Amino acid sequence: MLYVRTEIILESPAAGQEQSSARWPGARLPPLYSQYHEYELRLPQHHWHASSHEAEPKFFFVPGHSRGSGWGNIMQEVLLNAYLAYKTDRAFVFYNYTWNDNPSEDYADYAGKPIPSRIPLTALIRGPIVGAPFPPSEHAPPAIAEQYWHTVCDDRTTSIDREGVHKEIGSWMVEPITRAWVGKLAAIDDQCVAVSDGASIYDWLTFGDRHALHEAWTDFAASPIVTHFGWSPLVELAFDNNREVISPTTVFEPPLSTIPYTSNAERYTELKGLLVLHLRRGDYEAHCNHLAKWSSSFLAFNGLPQLEQFDPPEGGTWGENTPENYAIYRKHCFPNTEEIVARVREVQQSEAAHGLDKVYIMTNGAVQWVEELKTALTHAGGFKHVASSRDLVLNWEQKYVAQAMDMLVGQRAQVFIGNGWSSLTGGIVVMRTANRFHSDTTRFF
Repeated sequence: MLYVRTEIILESPAAGQEQSSARWPGARLPPLYSQYHEYELRLPQHHWHASSHEAEPKFFFVPGHSRGSGWGNIMQEVLLNAYLAYKTDRAFVFYNYTWNDNPSEDYADYAGKPIPSRIPLTALIRGPIVGAPFPPSEHAPPAIAEQYWHTVCDDRTTSIDREGVHKEIGSWMVEPITRAWVGKLAAIDDQCVAVSDGASIYDWLTFGDRHALHEAWTDFAASPIVTHFGWSPLVELAFDNNREVISPTTVFEPPLSTIPYTSNAERYTELKGLLVLHLRRGDYEAHCNHLAKWSSSFLAFNGLPQLEQFDPPEGGTWGENTPENYAIYRKHCFPNTEEIVARVREVQQSEAAHGLDKVYIMTNGAVQWVEELKTALTHAGGFKHVASSRDLVLNWEQKYVAQAMDMLVGQRAQVFIGNGWSSLTGGIVVMRTANRFHSDTTRFF
């Protein structure tokens, strides 16, 4: 999901970015994040002027990574691709968050509005995934940027046919896929290895199966890809600037962006008293009907066995379902205001919800609907403070990565209620579970 908001913007655009385009007359064009691209290219593991690159580590690249999707979809694949590279002792080749690959088109169209065609990952996240050092106990090679890969490897790449590997696996579960690729790459000594163009390793079948991560979970969660995952300074600054909007404090807390980075769990601690709700709106209603049509279960990242689950109701057949079942799916996937309030009241009865007095609503819903929901929650839940994504004040660069800041908030909530079919919820759930938040604090509508 991409959130494009309409808040007051604090910063002036960079030179040239205030210009509109004939394609979007009158629209202010988004930032292009050039300083983040430049930072990535200056990483110390990039030996641009070396006479030979043979002494460098082995690399692994997935050119067919997902494009043109919301950040939640991209993030889940980035995490698994980086995890696989780590397991093979190869440097992960990280890439942009991409809507449009055409280098001549800096902007893409999203619902009639311009968005950046490519956002560097370092504008969204930090950690070993994007080239930061691994913890001292690890000896894995640091990740490299795609542009460096092309400079070093374009004329000597060994490509592996994805289908040739997967036809022997017989499963779309994460563990057998990872194990097969680790074995395949262990047998290849070439420095520059990529998956054949246009193919991803972990696809929609993997991410759509609630059991897909079960066997791999313990190792995945303990890997530095997760334990040393972090949100970018840009995202953390957005959180700091909106801290009192999101979850007002009663005592001084140092801004997150001033604290030296350590680990995921130590940095993103619980925000006591805060309930976070993730509510997809807009065209998601049609998506929920599609999920009901195919009797879909929760996504893999939301399907960890220690969490509550949704069992598709009986009565549906392949590609068809009953009116009663469509109504059940809608209640969980696209709940109305009354159903949201009822679910909040239900969760408030749990021991994990003791002391909740603030609510933050992650949503792309229309402002009027959000305000009505805030009023309903205030009256029904006894909350002192209710805010939403629509209340944030963001600068021009933060506006286009705001979904990542919402994920940071959800990750730190005392209690989080998400959408089990949403990959954005899934990223939050994985980080909460990996950071050992009690399972009763992570719920679904």
